[in-house]
Amino acid sequence: MLGGYRIEGRRAAEIAASVERAVGSGDLEPGQPLPPMRELAVELGVNPNTVAAAYRILRERGVIETAGRRGSRVRSKPATTGREYARMDVPEGVRDVASGNPDPALLPPLAKAFAAAAEQSDREPVLYGDALIEPALARIARARLDADGVPDGPLAVASGSLDAIERVLAAHLKPGDTVAVEDPGWGSLLDLIPALGLRTAPVGVDDEGPRAEDVRRALEAGARALVVTDRAQNPTGAAVTAARARALRAVLREHPETLLIEDDHGHGIVDLPLHPLAGVTHHWALVRSVAKAYGPDLRLAVLTGDPVTVDRVTGRHRLGPGWVSRIVQRAVVHLWTDDALDPTAVAAAYRERRDLLIDALAERGVAAHGLSGMNVWIPVPDETGAVARLLHAGWAVSPGARFRMSAPPGIRITVSTLTPEETPLLADAVARALGPAPTRTYV
Repeated sequence: MLGGYRIEGRRAAEIAASVERAVGSGDLEPGQPLPPMRELAVELGVNPNTVAAAYRILRERGVIETAGRRGSRVRSKPATTGREYARMDVPEGVRDVASGNPDPALLPPLAKAFAAAAEQSDREPVLYGDALIEPALARIARARLDADGVPDGPLAVASGSLDAIERVLAAHLKPGDTVAVEDPGWGSLLDLIPALGLRTAPVGVDDEGPRAEDVRRALEAGARALVVTDRAQNPTGAAVTAARARALRAVLREHPETLLIEDDHGHGIVDLPLHPLAGVTHHWALVRSVAKAYGPDLRLAVLTGDPVTVDRVTGRHRLGPGWVSRIVQRAVVHLWTDDALDPTAVAAAYRERRDLLIDALAERGVAAHGLSGMNVWIPVPDETGAVARLLHAGWAVSPGARFRMSAPPGIRITVSTLTPEETPLLADAVARALGPAPTRTYV
């Protein structure tokens, strides 16, 4: 069965482990359907309830998904899938505008900051039981949050935005709960939520952020949490406006028990104001990572929230990694206080590159979105065809399937390193890729 792979086991845990091993090794590929439960039960000589329990374990671990009468299948990006299945290989000679990475030329040098942090740690070593947050980091982060109108709350530090979001979700939700998420939205988040045993409820997005009526429908249908990207939304570049923030806060007031998580994805790389939603619900968190502005390998995010949420996140963190390295925290403080980065200049550079591409596409009759950040989202009628044609033309773009659930097809282009000379060439290629396929005559 299953292309030569035979599922084994007599108990639910054994059957689930057999499937998970096969997914991890590649013997079962993403999207591959699994046998119906009764059929597998007969094959293994077990009760159908045992197979049902195994499939439930696999769903909760984010390995498989179930689509009603269509049965169960391996998720398109299961939690156990090897990285080679998710990686997008860019052929030699093809220009990569798919990565989602910042421009290395706009990242500050780190050597001086880490040297200063190491020297400080030699003088003031951090020992077990010491504070989890560097005092200077907390002071600067809190001042910046206050300046942006984020409600007062305790602070915590995590190893990046996704780590922070995972910890907040785990602090309040249980397997089977539903999380309202942007669609299209951050692919890693869309994969994380099922991996935690949670369900996703897609919420439509336009240039101003999540649509309020879609959020209302999701919450009325039972979603217990909502994740919103405030600025530089990935992949669309949306940024929550003042008007949209008012509309979303009005919806959240009707559902005060909702866990609200805000990801200020554009902090440090955009020049649009923050319009936070925090404080309307009983439990909330706002997350800011330094990765986009200071470098993806600088794994640090600051989060604030209501006291219960932050206390739960901190308490659980103590039982695992304990804390985020204070040397890393001190290095970030030095980067902040030494003005190693000019956020205004960085935001202007990304804005110019976005606008150049969007304007060039508009001149060619192609609509595109990119209000903030380093990505441009282009709706397309045929996603697979557009990606293939652009690859053939020498451009590697990111297929929208990595970012969407029920949203229409699209492609994402990362403009972070796009030059003015390249922009019209890329716009021409996109326009051709979205046009009708060439007619072939057979004789």
